[in-house]
Parts: sequence; structure tokens; C-alpha cells
Amino acid sequence: MFTLYKLQTALRKTTVRAALLVLTISLAILLGLRAEVPQDASPILRTQDIAQITALPAKRAQLDYLLIAAPQSDAPRYIFKLKDDAKLYVVKVPGTTHLSLEREVLLRNNIPYAIARDDYLASHKAVMQDDEVSMLARVAAFLVRHAVDILLVGLVLFVLRNGLPGMGVSATVLTPDQLGGSMDDLIGMEDIKQEVLHLEEMIRNRALYKEHDIDKPFNVMLTGPAGTGKTKLAGYLAKRLDVPLITASASALESGYIGGGSKALHALHKKACARGSCIIFLDEAQGLFMPRGRGEKKWEDDTANTLLGLLDGVRSDKGAGVIWVVASNFDDASTRMDEAMLRRFSVKINFRLPNKTERRELLRSFLMRKADGCVDWKDLNLDHVSEITANLSPAVLQTVVERASMLSIQEKQVINTDLMFRAFERATIGLTDRATTAEKTRQRERVALHELGHFFMQIDPWLREGLPLAEVKERSPMLKISTESVSKLNALGYVLSASDDVALRTLEELERDVIQLYGGVAAEELFYGPRGISVGSQNDIEKATSMLDLMVNKLSMYSRSKIDHSQFKDQEADLGQVEAKADELYSYTLTAIADYRDQISELKGVLMDQYVLSKDAIFALLEQQQQAQLKKAA
Repeated sequence: MFTLYKLQTALRKTTVRAALLVLTISLAILLGLRAEVPQDASPILRTQDIAQITALPAKRAQLDYLLIAAPQSDAPRYIFKLKDDAKLYVVKVPGTTHLSLEREVLLRNNIPYAIARDDYLASHKAVMQDDEVSMLARVAAFLVRHAVDILLVGLVLFVLRNGLPGMGVSATVLTPDQLGGSMDDLIGMEDIKQEVLHLEEMIRNRALYKEHDIDKPFNVMLTGPAGTGKTKLAGYLAKRLDVPLITASASALESGYIGGGSKALHALHKKACARGSCIIFLDEAQGLFMPRGRGEKKWEDDTANTLLGLLDGVRSDKGAGVIWVVASNFDDASTRMDEAMLRRFSVKINFRLPNKTERRELLRSFLMRKADGCVDWKDLNLDHVSEITANLSPAVLQTVVERASMLSIQEKQVINTDLMFRAFERATIGLTDRATTAEKTRQRERVALHELGHFFMQIDPWLREGLPLAEVKERSPMLKISTESVSKLNALGYVLSASDDVALRTLEELERDVIQLYGGVAAEELFYGPRGISVGSQNDIEKATSMLDLMVNKLSMYSRSKIDHSQFKDQEADLGQVEAKADELYSYTLTAIADYRDQISELKGVLMDQYVLSKDAIFALLEQQQQAQLKKAA
């Protein structure tokens, strides 16, 4: 069965291309010949002598026919033929003279004539030509008549030679002297640096590894979150090895045409081989690592198959010095990847997000680049800033510092802790808006109760343990409570908390997270009743549902049998377990939050007036409430 894939495969053969070219040219010539109307072979006598027309009345008996061509033009032509004369007479006259001749000679002497029709002119093209027409003019006329045919032939030749537009890949070649930076720019990341240095040592000592029968190319796979320095590391490696770096985006390989990705990869490899030793860096290559054979169309895996062959390396001198460095935002631990593709990489380096110490040093490095006087180092607590910026990549941390500089310039003040905190908010949350209308004020009252519900259920476990407020404040990750709307988050308010670097969470901690999420909707039910709950809790409920599904079904945290229930088809039983645990945790939340009704009511008024309460402000108010209760009890 004929398919486009078979056609694309056939077009890769030189013999097929040549045959198609000959066929196209022949077809164009044939169409051109078929478009030509057979011409009359009669000899033509051209003249501009008007006497030939004035003599026609005397030759009336010998006149076979008389035609006038282009009577409305500047140079009409009189075409006539005499009986027993093989020649055609063509008399070219000025347009003004034609009217006089027609009236004084033809009409007055009743000489029959007609206007030359298009079909006659098509078969007698020579009658409209002049003797003085040059060869260049004739060539130009030919080109005009066959412009479409010539364009089609040229297009076919271009496609056969270069492929369709968009099938190439844009690659940048950087020489070692064009590469900036060094390994010292990677703040922290000592484990990653060691991997890179080990890789450099392997590449420089290929002969030693060949003694151990390791002669395959040292292809490198870089994985990890975006903005962690994968692209920079490829440049650093090329600079240390003193070889060119050829960079290209893997997403640009697929042009939408069959075979486009394969053609682009071959062109990239050919360019690299021409330079001997070099590094090819493919960024955003996660699509190439997906398992093959997922689709029904065979050509969908062409690009990945081509890359497999190139990564395996040809056991010859050609391309022996080419090292492939491929970067992806995903790894085989989080995403299923093609096993054959993974085996092609001798070295895998997994990038991670910086820890607190590394974030502090990164922020210090970014701020040190600024001119003297731009940063108030005495009023800058980098430990606090690095704590609130948990789970941010180096690229985002640099964005925070840049945003702080923008605010510093706009407000004409030096960068300090408060400015960095606001820059962090602007970079991660975005712009905020304060309500002004009465309707928005009523909504903001509900938002204030909702966000305070989240806060109190966050600190509820420590308050029930009887810890003093000072220790609760130290443990609480909350940074601020706001009733300002955030368009980026599609939220009418928010509780901003510092993230935790630790990814492993226990069952108790997960339950606390769910209870904290339920705190907002529980506060609404406490003050407005069960039928007064708003849709503002949608995002909280979605997150809680996902966490409960993880705890109950996927990790079996409430069962002795540790199995993943989500892989079984009995979803109704799983739903019942999740619903029962959700009811238990929400009931506890609703009971617990009732103990803080008075504090929430009092804090709501302050939050409505000030729009935003910082951590220090809210705990100061809680301290005042506690002291007032002690006085009242005494």
C-alpha cells in the first residue's frame, strides 16, 4: 500500500531523484508543446506602406480576405491575402491613419473586411511581430509565456536538493575563545563538578580506557529541572577540552515534514565531523527519550532512530572525536524513557535544585556583581532570604536579584532584606491588586477568614502541644497573610510560606498538610454555615484530594499491605477509603478551628484594614490576645 513514508524513503535515493527530475522536465516540455497552437506556414510580407491599402479597390476581384488586427491599438495591422498568391500581406499603420483608411477606402469602396479573431491570431502569431524584434525580446517573451513551468521545475529541483523549507535545523558553532565563564561559576554543586571533571579525564585518556575494551563514545546525558545550569556546563566542558561547541534545540529538529528530523541530525553530525573533535549539545531533548513504537505511524520514530545510530558511533575515524551532550528536564526516575536510548549514554549527570547553603552563596555571588553602594550588606540577612527561596533554581534566584535591582532603582533605595523579600514575591507570585469597591470588600472579608483558617490550622499542632508563641513563631514557615488578589495565581488572597528543602514527608506531616488545606473551607463553614461555603476552596480541595489519593491508594499508608491500589480496576473501593479518610480529617479540622473563632474574628478586622499582615505582625497580635486573656482570667 502506498504511503507518504514510502515516498519519502524513495526520495532519499539519488537514482529516484534523477528519474523524477527527468520526468518533471519532460512533462513540462510536453505541456509547453501541447499549449502551442499549430502555426500557418504561409510566408509573410510585412510593410508600413499605406499605398498597399489604397490600391485594394483596384485589386478587389483578386482579394481573398481582409482582416484588421488590434483596431483599437496604437498600431493596427491590415492583413489581406490575394487569390493565387501564397503570401500574407501585413500592413502596419498608425492608429490615427487607420480611421481615415477605414472610412475613405474600405467603406467608401464597399470592400468587405472583418476584425481578426483570437483563434486566427493564435495560429498566425507572426503577423503581430515586427521584423526588428530582437532575439532578447523573443527570449523574454518565451520566459513570460512559460513562467509557471519554469517556476515549478525550479521548485522541484530545490526540494530534491535541499528538502522542503523548514526541514533544516539552526545550529550555532562556538569556538573555545567565544565561550565565557568557568567551573567556578557553578556555586556549590560539588557533586556535579566532580562528575564533570571525571568526564573530562575520561575524554582526555581515551587510550587508557581502550585498554579496558571501552572504545565507545562518551556520550553525556544531563537531566534536572530547568534553570539549574545544564547549558552552561556544556559550554564549560567544551572550554576545558578546548574544542568547538555546536548547540541546537532538539525541539527544532521536528519540522512537521517526514524525515525532517533525521535530515537535520545528519546535517548536524556532518558539520561536527568536519571540525574533528567537538561537542554537539542538544537542548530540550526530552521528546527524543520517549519510548518508541507508541504511535501507529512508522515515521514518528525516525528522528529517535537516527539519533540512536549516531550516538552508537561508527567504528571508524569519521566522527570519532564527536561527543554528544544531550539535556533534558526529565530523567528516567520520574519519566519512562526508551531503554535503547538510555544505554547509549555512558555518563549521566543529574542536576538538582540548590540547598539552603548553596542558595545563600548564589545570592551573594549575584549581589557581589553590583556596583558599590547598591547593596546594604549590614541590613541584608542572606540566611533569611535563602530560607524563603527554597526549591528555586539558580536561574530563578538570579531573576529575584534582578527584580530587587529594578525595585531599588524605581524606589531610589539600596537593596536590603525587605527589598529582596518583595522581589521574591514579585518574581514568584506576580502583581497584586487591592479591592476598592463595596462588592470586593465583602469578598475580601470572606478571603480574610479563609486565609486565617489556613494559618491557624498550620500552627494548630504546636499550640495544642502547649508550646509558647515564640517557639511556634520560629517553627512556622508562614511569611505573610494577604487579602490582595493575584491575577497570576487566579486567587483573591494567599498565605505565603517558606518551602522546605526536604522532599520526604511522613504520614503525620502529610495529614497536617491536608488539615491545613481544609482550614480555609472549615473557616468559611464556621462563620457562614455549611451552605455558605464558596468556590474559593476549589484549589485547596483539589490538592487535598491528590494528597489523600497518594496516602491511601498509592502508598497504602493506612494498611498493613503496602501495595499500589491505583493499579487495580476496583476504583469504587479506593474512592470509599479516600472519602472516609477525608471525612475524618475534615471533621477534625472543623472541630479544631472552632477553638480559634475569637482570635480569627479579631485578626480579621486588622487584616481587612491593613490588607497584609507579616509574620511578625500576626504573632505580635496573637501575643496581645494571649496577654489580654491572662489578665481577664486573673
